[in-house]
Amino acid sequence: MRCWRLGFSIFTYWVVTVTTLPFALAQTTNGYLDHPRAEAFITEMLQEHRVPRQQTEAILRQAKRQNRVLELIQKPYEKTHAWHDYRALFLQPKRINAGKRFMKTYKVALERAEFTYGVPSEVVAAIIGVETYYGAIMGTYPVLDALATLAFDYPKRPLFWRELKAYLLMVQEEQFNAGQLKGSYAGAMGYGQFIPSSFRAYAIDFDNDGKKDIWKNPVDAIGSVAHYLSQHGWQKDAPVLVSVELKKDLTFNTKLKPHVPLKTLKAYAKWPGEFQDTTLVTLLEYQQPKYKETLLGFKNFYVITRYNHSRLYARAVFDLSQALIDNPPIQVAQPAGT
Repeated sequence: MRCWRLGFSIFTYWVVTVTTLPFALAQTTNGYLDHPRAEAFITEMLQEHRVPRQQTEAILRQAKRQNRVLELIQKPYEKTHAWHDYRALFLQPKRINAGKRFMKTYKVALERAEFTYGVPSEVVAAIIGVETYYGAIMGTYPVLDALATLAFDYPKRPLFWRELKAYLLMVQEEQFNAGQLKGSYAGAMGYGQFIPSSFRAYAIDFDNDGKKDIWKNPVDAIGSVAHYLSQHGWQKDAPVLVSVELKKDLTFNTKLKPHVPLKTLKAYAKWPGEFQDTTLVTLLEYQQPKYKETLLGFKNFYVITRYNHSRLYARAVFDLSQALIDNPPIQVAQPAGT
């Protein structure tokens, strides 16, 4: 997929130090075509994807270094805030009310996406709400500049080298103008903040008008987000999170992917009938202002983390989704022996 978003990436970044490079691209007239690694990129595009040299050169010539991008990529919100602060950003009344209006306005598209892909309307709406405030904050950075800056001058993350390649292929396939598309500082685009590789794999023309438009067409964005989650294994009508009291000697937050059979936790809680002993969960712990909250994450929780590899992100999406339909945020398991 992640897809990334303006302030809070669809993928979680590690904090690193960006070294000052002697190559001052901002001063050149040929953009990133003058970068020492440009020839390697051009050659790879030709050999791996048969993109003509002149075509890649023309696009790199347009790309400009964005120093602000290099500053922002070092400060992922998930890494610098506790859960209760992170949650407060996305569970504000204004965002919840805006989400309810979004769901009302696009009710037909959301219901069709739910019928087609099995993903609840409120989960799709919550992802768009967390990512871009329902399309209000989609990013103002030229995607080409952002990705080129990170691909060439942020070498500790080869992901961006691959995403720049995917971007060049995307604009060729969709006949977009490479220099005009806008997005986040990390190159994420549209309502759902798809990175180029996610766009190529999961973006769809949900209104059948002949275009995949995740920037100006909320219907395409809704279908694309639902399609993304479906392709990553969303289980229809299955749980996401369950709150349960667990002993502190257990190990929490080790993996996002469910790996602990429920049968091993029988001493701690009683499960509703729909849960099987063989069901796998992951053990999660969230720091509240005055206590630590323990929960079980199911397969659908893991699917949300495929959009952004962060337990904080997935929890925020789920809590917002429940607020949009006025549900209690978390199902609670009964203690064992009750």
